[in-house]
Amino acid sequence: MALAGIPRTDPGLPRRQGVSSPCPRPPRTWGRRLVRRRPGRSDFGPRGPDRAPPPHPAPGPPLRVDRASGAGTMNQPTEAPAPPGAPGADLRTTLRPVAFLLLVGGVAGVFVLELMIGSVPIPPDQVVRYLVGAQVEEAAWRTILFELRIPRAITALIGGAALGAAGLQLQTLFRNPLAGPWALGLTAGAQLGVAVVVAAGAVVGSEFLSRLAFLSEIGIVVGAFIGAGGVMAVIASVARRVSTITLLVLGLMLGFLAQGMVSVVLHFTTETQGRVFASWNDGSFAGVYWDHFPVLLPLVAVGLVGALLIVKPLNALLLGERYAGTLGLSVERARLSALAGAVILAAPVTAYCGPVLFVGMIVPHMARGLLNTSDHRILMPAAMLMGSLLGLSADLVVHLPWERHVLHLNAVNALIGAPVVIGVVLRNRQMRSMAV
Repeated sequence: MALAGIPRTDPGLPRRQGVSSPCPRPPRTWGRRLVRRRPGRSDFGPRGPDRAPPPHPAPGPPLRVDRASGAGTMNQPTEAPAPPGAPGADLRTTLRPVAFLLLVGGVAGVFVLELMIGSVPIPPDQVVRYLVGAQVEEAAWRTILFELRIPRAITALIGGAALGAAGLQLQTLFRNPLAGPWALGLTAGAQLGVAVVVAAGAVVGSEFLSRLAFLSEIGIVVGAFIGAGGVMAVIASVARRVSTITLLVLGLMLGFLAQGMVSVVLHFTTETQGRVFASWNDGSFAGVYWDHFPVLLPLVAVGLVGALLIVKPLNALLLGERYAGTLGLSVERARLSALAGAVILAAPVTAYCGPVLFVGMIVPHMARGLLNTSDHRILMPAAMLMGSLLGLSADLVVHLPWERHVLHLNAVNALIGAPVVIGVVLRNRQMRSMAV
């Protein structure tokens, strides 16, 4: 009787190659393995206590973090850094405390110069006396310091720090050495939001806005937040699918689109409002006064504190999102925190000071070059101090007693920032290879 699934064969016939046997047996190779297997061994080596551990692959090259872009790359071997104080230690690493002291001293010194220099020069001893609460000789000096120069210097101080911190977060988040509030279109989005609020004020009427001055100020800030947040949402949605160069081009095109829409919106404003908006659009730290600080200072303070609180997630993101996830980091939460922090820092500064260019882009590179590190625990406060120093220095140059012309803030920023950006592009291998 034939079994199911086994072909019928005649046991009297000779065995031929290709003819099945009445009794099934395992494949020949598997049978050989069973026959030749020795006790205590398996197909994969010895069993039991004699089994040797599996060989480990050779260790790969260590992770290297590019200081120009802040991105971690794997296939670039590098030597382990020498400990501080060792013969091979970098001098800049050893002198980091000195660098921080120089930054703090530079910010304090330029702040005092900002109060001294102008169309009406004020002696340094009188400036120091006013700052410590002593009596000043001239009443006019006291008025100039309190009403004009101190608010302008404070605005340059906090505005530069905010833009520097925002630029560092964006460069780390998008792994892009040229990212910044202006390059990615956040500044232009905030401009569009402010223009919409100004046009709405023209429709409502200036008398109504004059009665609700504080609410109109809040409206301008809210408009800047909405515009900058909308552009940031578009950039964040496509950042993972495009290259570095494409992301920059997309940010610039969104900025140009927003500026074109600003020109259209301004057609619905009055002539006076158009002139005021054009003056604001040039960018300046001189248009902020004491009554603006109750809104500006808390927003910038929240953004700066938030930037200091996410330095560890930013360090993890330097190694890549997958590796950061294996370390237990919530990548989506870290990305959302960095995006929100950049908008919180850039939007109010743009709302009160206008579009300030290049500061957020070049300050992180200047801080990395000075301190020779990509550790955000060191880099973030350094970027804030460097941004304050750059903002105060640029505003000081603008308000020098020029005889014929008045320089614009963005012109000074461009003279400083353009060479830095050119150096970053020429030094970055990825951007050079993509540009060829």
